Amino acid sequence: MYFDIDFSGGSVALILIIIAIIFVFKAIKVIPQQSAWVIERLGKFHKVLNPGLNFIIPFIDKVAYKHSLKEIPLDTPSQVCITRDNTQLSVDGILYFQVTDPKLASYGTSNYIIAITQLAQTTLRSVIGKMVLDETFEERDVINNQVVSAIDEAALNWGVKVLRYEIKDLTPPAVILQAMQRQITAEREKRAVIFESEGRKQEQINLANGAREAAIAKSEGEKQSEINIAEGKAQATIAIANATAKALETIAQATQAEGGNTAVNLKVAEQYIEAFSNLAKTNNTLIVPNNLSDVSGMVSSVMKIVQSTSNNNTVTK
Repeated sequence: MYFDIDFSGGSVALILIIIAIIFVFKAIKVIPQQSAWVIERLGKFHKVLNPGLNFIIPFIDKVAYKHSLKEIPLDTPSQVCITRDNTQLSVDGILYFQVTDPKLASYGTSNYIIAITQLAQTTLRSVIGKMVLDETFEERDVINNQVVSAIDEAALNWGVKVLRYEIKDLTPPAVILQAMQRQITAEREKRAVIFESEGRKQEQINLANGAREAAIAKSEGEKQSEINIAEGKAQATIAIANATAKALETIAQATQAEGGNTAVNLKVAEQYIEAFSNLAKTNNTLIVPNNLSDVSGMVSSVMKIVQSTSNNNTVTK
């Protein structure tokens, strides 16, 4: 059996044109921004195509891997970690990484995403295992930095740069949560009692200070009052003494005048009688001189004293 194939000149040209179009289509590669394509030639790594227009040899070169050079967030699965004080924690985090070497990312590991995810989980368990429960809540930044440091060192061989790791959630068991809640409540009640006692203490201090200042002010007032009273009495005594001296001087001068002795005799007799009269009214016991009728003798004695005082004043002058 024979087949006759007629290849006319037009048909061959058309076939060649179609093959050329396919060849050109396969040869031209437009790489998007922040992307990198790995090219293999005959099954061996050839080169990395950068963003923009690139050319390859069709049917000989092929695009083996396509990588995004953007920062990629990777949600790591939740896992149970045990702290140093044997407390279980459910930890959920997110990892941020970026492909820095497309060749290593293609050939350094079979799957760099699974590799960094597993490494992040194991590193996280190791870091939390060195801490007690309270430290895991207080030192999240320390945990994040240690996880990033451990992963980044290993990820260099995978062409990946780990930028940061963030813990999204730390969840202890329900029993631990209840115990923590009771502890927080007890701590707040303790602080409330302390604040209340401090308030009472400050109140007592303020009252004591107020009483002390009031007592000082009162004593200062009493002191000043006594000083004023003493000064007043002193001034009154001086005034009385001056008045008495002036009165005696006046009496002495009066006795030197005409009829002065007679007036003095009469005044002394009146006061003598008045004194005994008042004494009889106010006391049950009456003191009577030996010779009550000798009033003139008493007046005479008083007059001698007055005259003696008058003479002394005259000599002094």
